[in-house]
Order: sequence, then structure tokens, then C-alpha cells
Amino acid sequence: MLREDLLNAVAVYFDAIYFCDTDKLDQVFHPESSLFDADQGRVFVDPIASFRKDVSTRPSPASVNQVRKDEILLIDCLSERSALVKLRLRAHRNVFVDHLNFVLDHDDEWKIVAKVWHLERVVDAE
Repeated sequence: MLREDLLNAVAVYFDAIYFCDTDKLDQVFHPESSLFDADQGRVFVDPIASFRKDVSTRPSPASVNQVRKDEILLIDCLSERSALVKLRLRAHRNVFVDHLNFVLDHDDEWKIVAKVWHLERVVDAE
């Protein structure tokens, strides 16, 4: 069963990345979550605090008037309280595919507890 509040949480995530908004990151990520990547042939783990700091220092795609390109590719509801969302988004020249693992917390708010991301491609400058 798809819940509207899960889609709202995904929208907050898209906004957080597009605007490099750490308040929105705090809103949607569980404070103990981590991000994972294996594109360089080894597992890279980035705790949310580190990712948050990195995002806070980036120029946002919005600040350069980048056309927004984000989409949900798949939602797999594992239970009524957990779901996997696969999405694609563009940030500057990078196109990422993310798997976001969401759970409903004790306040019934969807929180990302883990993110596995992949740099799908780098596009030419527009």
C-alpha cells in the first residue's frame, strides 16, 4: 500500500539535493543513517553527518538555474513501515541512481535509514 506521506518524504529528499538544503536533509534522514557507494571498486561509507557537511559546502543546482531532473523509478513496500525507493536525479553534470531505504519512525514519519548510490553517468555541460 503506497502512502502519500512516503511520496512527500521523497519530494523532501529531491528538494534537499536540488537546493543543497541541510534542514531538509535533517528532516528526511534518520540521524544515524549512512550512505554507501561501491563505484571505485571498494565500499565507501559516509555517515549522514559527513554527507550533510559536504552538501552544505556545495553550490546547489538551483543556484545555477539547472533544469531540475529527478524521477522515481520504483517503490517497493517491504511492509507497512518500510520501503525501498529507487530514483534518478541530476546534480550539476552528475546523474545518480539512488536506492533509499525508508522506515516509519516512532512519530510515524518516513526517514531514510540507508542510501546506496551510484554515479550513472556524467553529462556534457549545457
